[in-house]
Amino acid sequence: MRQESASPTRHLRVHRHRGHTVLEFRGEIDIASAAEIAPHLDRETGRPGARIVIDLRRIEFFDCSGLRLLYRARHQVLEQGGQVHLVCTHPLTLRMLRITGLAGMLPPRPTLEEVLGVSLPAARRTGR
Repeated sequence: MRQESASPTRHLRVHRHRGHTVLEFRGEIDIASAAEIAPHLDRETGRPGARIVIDLRRIEFFDCSGLRLLYRARHQVLEQGGQVHLVCTHPLTLRMLRITGLAGMLPPRPTLEEVLGVSLPAARRTGR
């Protein structure tokens, strides 16, 4: 079940989906947008037992400020006994995650459905 979303900044949309909080990053994630996102990220990831999915499918640019946000979110969620997952398909961002080793700590998945273990009907999986 998906609940209504909130857009605390133009670079972040937050919504609930199947018992998880989805943090959808949007547009260019750089030092300026990271500063806007950080307080909202902290609020969501600092909750005990939080179940977080960070969705990067709608990003256009992602630099080391974005990597710091991912590392920060992972650290905070795990410290509170929660779970954190990453959805990412952007080739350059995937490369940055691999090069920095963050992909090993926070393995990216291509879809929200895969992260949440949702089986799609065959017609939707194949695009028919």
